[in-house]
Amino acid sequence: QVQLVESGGGLVQAGGSLRLSCAASGRTFSRNTMGWFRQAPGKERELVAVINWSGGSTYYADSVKGRFTISRDNAKNTVYLQMNSLKPEDTAVYYCAASSRLVVTILHHEYIYWGQGTQVTVSS
Repeated sequence: QVQLVESGGGLVQAGGSLRLSCAASGRTFSRNTMGWFRQAPGKERELVAVINWSGGSTYYADSVKGRFTISRDNAKNTVYLQMNSLKPEDTAVYYCAASSRLVVTILHHEYIYWGQGTQVTVSS
């Protein structure tokens, strides 16, 4: 069992930066591939970024590539999402999720533990 708690969301102007954190509890965190998802009102949930258990492999959606960076600190049981050059279209609730897989996966159904989400709002 893994419990996830996101933090770091807020209101920022376009072009600004935010860093999201996801604190995990549960002894298997270091063996989970972790992902960040987002969902804007009226839109489907979107996979934003993924990092494998060791941090050696990552995936980014095209919409955030070059602007967002996912990282993890297994000693602190925490995964991060550094978001730079934010755009109004990045506005959404951001969710941290843990997969049962060791390798990067973009399949939503393979993410079995979810946080409660944190709101990110980017003003123009």
